Amino acid sequence: MLALTRRKGEALVINNNIEITILDIRGDQVKVGITAPKEIPIYRKEVFLQIQDSNKEAMQSSSVEDLKNFLKK
Repeated sequence: MLALTRRKGEALVINNNIEITILDIRGDQVKVGITAPKEIPIYRKEVFLQIQDSNKEAMQSSSVEDLKNFLKK
């Protein structure tokens, strides 16, 4: 993990096309702005983990019969 110190209004660039800017700092909260191409999904980590869990559940509950029935439609 790379740890950086940034002040309000300062930014960092990732891969030439993603910019992360510190918009505001109040107490222990930091407001972050992200500029990235539309094709790059951006999620809060807790949402990303929920999506992963849902995908795993869907993969485990799928059966060959479910897939056959889906393809018949």
